[in-house]
Amino acid sequence: MKRDMTQGSITKALVLFTVPLVLSGLLQQIFNWVDAFIVGNIEGEAALAGIGATTSIYGLFITILTGFTAGLSVLSAQQYGSGEREKLTRSLATFTVLLGGACLVIAAAGSVFYREVLALLGTPEDIFEMAGDYLKIIFLGVPFLAVYNTYSAVLRGMGDSRAPFLSILVSSLANIALDILFVASLRWGSAGAAAATVISQSIMTIFIVVYAVKKHPALRFRPSRRFIQKSALTAGGRFGLPPAIQSGMGAIGNLILQRFMNGFGGQTVAAITTAYRVDSVVMLPIFNFGSGIATVVAQNIGAGNRERAEKAFKTGVALMAGISLCLMVVVLLAGGPLIAMFGLTQESVDIGKSFFRAVSVFYIVCGVATAVRGYVEGMGDMVFSGLAGIAALVVRIIASYAFAGLMGNMVIAYAEAFSWVVLLLLYFIRLRQKRRETSPVLWK
Repeated sequence: MKRDMTQGSITKALVLFTVPLVLSGLLQQIFNWVDAFIVGNIEGEAALAGIGATTSIYGLFITILTGFTAGLSVLSAQQYGSGEREKLTRSLATFTVLLGGACLVIAAAGSVFYREVLALLGTPEDIFEMAGDYLKIIFLGVPFLAVYNTYSAVLRGMGDSRAPFLSILVSSLANIALDILFVASLRWGSAGAAAATVISQSIMTIFIVVYAVKKHPALRFRPSRRFIQKSALTAGGRFGLPPAIQSGMGAIGNLILQRFMNGFGGQTVAAITTAYRVDSVVMLPIFNFGSGIATVVAQNIGAGNRERAEKAFKTGVALMAGISLCLMVVVLLAGGPLIAMFGLTQESVDIGKSFFRAVSVFYIVCGVATAVRGYVEGMGDMVFSGLAGIAALVVRIIASYAFAGLMGNMVIAYAEAFSWVVLLLLYFIRLRQKRRETSPVLWK
């Protein structure tokens, strides 16, 4: 279902658009949780740590992909707001082929050179083989994710957040069934969890393509020799490359931080990576409301309604502040029990609880920064957003190494929180600069 967000209640538009995204993200994380939950409780903490040790390298490619398609979603929203339906079709065709083909190469290389990558990251010996079993298979799902994210981005730009929810719902149910079969019944360990994930990703991709073809005539295209069109490539690159580069730098930074975390031993790896699984679910409303703000702003900019775009930003900040405070309370009360669900030892659970106590008080900073980011990106200022994200990452890495001796493994939490503070300051500086240039209604 398409949703025109250039008229009517902004709060209603944000909520109706964002709730399916939150549910989609929740299902996506459950998708990931099932692997960890079943492996951790059946195969043990070492196997769980093995899966956790692959997160940063696999995430390198996924975050670049999702970063690019996030920019593509903003472009699609502006095109939809301005009524340029033909351009939507061109963008979808061009980047389905381009990103899908690139990810086929990545999948092949990752499945061959996974051992070298794990060695480069300093993966602990006691979890090396289990990490390798998982990583060599999980790479095979990257091409499916490329096609899925391209379709999902264009659909979100059109205001259709229902399609990602439905596709992930189907995929999550398949993943649960396959995990029970491959891991619990056949005892294939981490390799079985990876196989279940890849098959589920393929189902998710097929579903969203069929949905788009049936529900949205503008997204139907026929095979031809001119899949990749220069105009679509140029526009998509202008919107997609800055967040892709920022996401790529972020993923490389996560590789550095993964190596840093590995230095604290397998127990810390298991504890912190599991805490991040819980944290990624808790933060879903924040990140998805940021996407909602970007989409509402972009559609209204495309329609030439700047005043409404700025009103959407104000509304989004207010909602985000309230959401962030609620999430802080939730994670302080429930974070420890949620970590314990994954079969970790009590010592590891205690490490995870300490992580939550340190990072959760900064959720409101992250929330407001995400709201400002949504406004900036919806306005089309993708380059600054990318640079700000890279700067915050550099601060996080430096702080991690600089204060490790003082804070121990909890420096992982405090360094991330400090990077959110830096990010928020950078975005507010950018907004003040925009005020001097254009004196928008936002600052009156």
